[in-house]
Amino acid sequence: MAGSTDRKRTWFTRFAKSTARAAGHPATFCAALAIIVIWAVSGPVFGFSDTWQLVINTGTTIITFLMVFLIQNTQNRDSEAIQVKLDELIRSIDGAHLALLDLEELEEEDLARISKGYRELAQQARKELDEGKSDTDVREVGATRRKELGERQRAHSRKGNRRKH
Repeated sequence: MAGSTDRKRTWFTRFAKSTARAAGHPATFCAALAIIVIWAVSGPVFGFSDTWQLVINTGTTIITFLMVFLIQNTQNRDSEAIQVKLDELIRSIDGAHLALLDLEELEEEDLARISKGYRELAQQARKELDEGKSDTDVREVGATRRKELGERQRAHSRKGNRRKH
């Protein structure tokens, strides 16, 4: 299965992934360190000239510039994959809030509002833990939302009771 996946990847995806993996390897760090040491030791040979300094400055600038894009590409793909996996976990849990799917696409204000509800829930759970209670029940997020749902359920119950009579 891995072989068929490799063929579907573009050359850039394969290149970015392998370069990012190699860049994070300890041997790559050691090689970069060795280059810097060789450059520094060669300073007296070249009289610490402007050209000697330009070589290292130009080389590191070019490598850094290109690596930023390669690593960002890899991080974007990894982040997207993690988001999809989290979305699938949320989707597959019975009773989960499906509105939490694809949160990373929301505007800052909407995300802040939802986060506030979860912070309130966490504070309440910690308070209850301090009181010796359990924090493992499933509750609705946000006090306002809980109140709205409670009112809606009561209204629905009243309608059902009227129909029976």
